[in-house]
Order: sequence, then structure tokens, then C-alpha cells
Amino acid sequence: MRILVTGFDPFEHEPINPSWEAVRRLPDKVSDAEIIKVQIPTSFARSPEFVRDAILRHDPDVVVSVGQAGGRFGINPERVAINLDDGRIADNDGYQPIDTPIRADGPTAYFSSLPVKAMVTAIRAAGIPAAVSNTAGTYVCNHIMYQILYMIDREFPGKRGGFVHVPYIAQQVTDKPNQPALSVDDLVTALTSAMAAIVEYRDKPDEHSVGGATH
Repeated sequence: MRILVTGFDPFEHEPINPSWEAVRRLPDKVSDAEIIKVQIPTSFARSPEFVRDAILRHDPDVVVSVGQAGGRFGINPERVAINLDDGRIADNDGYQPIDTPIRADGPTAYFSSLPVKAMVTAIRAAGIPAAVSNTAGTYVCNHIMYQILYMIDREFPGKRGGFVHVPYIAQQVTDKPNQPALSVDDLVTALTSAMAAIVEYRDKPDEHSVGGATH
């Protein structure tokens, strides 16, 4: 089994991006799965090209993109991606779409094909806070999650894909009072546990457990 895991480059004046800092430190193998690590740009236009090229080059069974969600308290496997770009800020190419469909011929939304609840359980068992998230936002993170699932739907059937948000790491919040953060080691532990859950649940449905939210 082969899992392609991507992390973003820094954006919005940050010197680092915790998603890539964690992804690049992942072990090369988790359970019996080979882990392929690729950095992608925080760009609406270019990020799908990087992922598609990596899929063609490595032929993974699973594609997991990881991104920064500053202000969140734990690790969040995302349940759904919506067909909408609405940038609060411009991306690293200076592009700021507003109310723009990601794919004119695509469905309103795609659900993750990863075992998001089993991933949350595994991360919590490792001592790291985690919860299923029902919004990936409307920035490049949602964009790449939607594009991955669109590519799987239209071009790479049989593969699985989804997205995981991670919070700031400690060095990013020294000038951000009251912002939550985890260490890079915590993120690596969490993502490694999530990959192990993906391997465990490759041939069975996600666990049936409470993972909803009231808001």
C-alpha cells in the first residue's frame, strides 16, 4: 500500500507551515504502507497540478493532503469539501477568488473517502486532541481537498482521498497571544496514527461512532 501525503508551503507572512513541517518528518513506512511526502504550493491554480503530477509519478492508493488551520485546538480530519473558492486573503500567487466554483462540472460537494472517525480515535489514543471537522473552509485547503476528490472521481477511480487540518506549532504563536498550538512532534505522532488508521481500515467501512457537532 502506498499513501501520498502532501503539506503546504508557508503563506500569509508565516516563515513556516506546520503541515509541511510535520509531513516531511513522517516515517517512510507506517504499518505496511509506504509514505510518500510532497510539498505543494499555497496556490489555487498550482496545487492541483502538483498533486496530479505526484499521483501519476507514484500511483498511490491513498492521497492525504494536510494544511494549517491556525486557531484550532487539535487535529481535524475533514469530512467534506465544497465546490467554492472564497479567499479571505490572496494565495501565494496573489490570486484571491470570490464566490468562484472550483469545478463548473463538479458536484456541490465531495465527502472524504478516508475513515475520518477511525483516524480521530487513533489520534486521541496517541494522546493528541482530535475531532472530525465539517468545514474545510473556502481557501486553498478546501480547494485541494475538492480537487483531489474530483480527480479520484473523474480520473483515478479506486483511489481514496481526503484532508487533515493541523493547528499552529508553538513557534508560530510567540506573537499571537491566546492562540492554541501543538508541537511538531505532536503533529507527527497524530499524523502517523492517522496513517495507521487508514491502513487498518483500507478494506472496511469507517467506525460507527459519534463524530458530529452542534455548530
